[in-house]
Amino acid sequence: MWGEIDPPAKAKPSLCESETREVLPVEPAGPLQTYEHYRPRYSTDSRTDPQQDPSAEPSCVGAMIESVAMSGSPVKSQQIGEAELTYGERREELLHQYRSRPLVFLERYHAHLKPDHLPAFSHVSSDPRAQHYSQLVQKRAAGRTNRTRVRNHRYAALRALQKAGEYFSEEQMRMREPLLYEQYIGQFLTDEEVLERSQEAMLEGAQEGQGGGSCGLANLLLNSYQERLIQSRLQEQQEREDGAQEEDEDDEDDGEQPKGWEPNAEEKALLREEFISQMHQRFLDGKDKDFNYSEVDDNPDYDNLDIVSRDAEDKYFDEDDEEEEEEEEMEKDDEEENMAE
Repeated sequence: MWGEIDPPAKAKPSLCESETREVLPVEPAGPLQTYEHYRPRYSTDSRTDPQQDPSAEPSCVGAMIESVAMSGSPVKSQQIGEAELTYGERREELLHQYRSRPLVFLERYHAHLKPDHLPAFSHVSSDPRAQHYSQLVQKRAAGRTNRTRVRNHRYAALRALQKAGEYFSEEQMRMREPLLYEQYIGQFLTDEEVLERSQEAMLEGAQEGQGGGSCGLANLLLNSYQERLIQSRLQEQQEREDGAQEEDEDDEDDGEQPKGWEPNAEEKALLREEFISQMHQRFLDGKDKDFNYSEVDDNPDYDNLDIVSRDAEDKYFDEDDEEEEEEEEMEKDDEEENMAE
């Protein structure tokens, strides 16, 4: 009867479809080539022109266009002296590229995409090229997540080792990097300070062996052996550095101190802080050869340790982010070469 006709069924919206958009069924249009064949139709009372307004696109498309537009990546070839595109023009150009050639868009800008943007390419997901670049996006995101987790674990371990006091004691750091210690601290020690350092090492050995005379003697002998080991390692590192300097003798080192320079007390304190900072950075970078990093990097116990100093953490993170920026710059250069071709 009149009035009892069932309303037409609506097609199921895509994963990133806006809730305010009406999606009508679309007939197959041959090979999956462009977004135009599958782009949702808009209600007639819309106050915006979907052909020109990126915000009228599905949410993941709009977010993707915003991300690429803000990345600084070149979006079109321009003549020398031609005015730079405005942000709005960049968005409009990117939206046009995405609608007309989504696979080319994915290939060109995949370095700036996130996994949340990938549903925008669901209409071409069966194409091997789409699958390939989608995997690259996912892999890059997973790699960044893993790097963040590893550096968080190492920083938590650093603070725990600092608190324990032994691993980052001056003597232990001197043993690991005797040349670095000599350059920043050792060469500026007075004879009295060198003697005091030796006496402290002997006293520690004696205290550890208070349970018996033979044990105390063993600790003294061990300290003597460790000192010989430090001196041997120092000589090896010095020989390697001398060899490297001979190969690069034409380069000037602006940071090298003049011969005969003697720092005052304040400068010595700054040199000591710089040495400690470099030893911390070596640990975070995974350069302590005798340390088992797998016990830290893969240890979930470090996930929830609230022992990280925010200022120091940010300093380390900034250095790590610089490496990621260099990788993105290389990818950007490749994009510019592709566009030039």
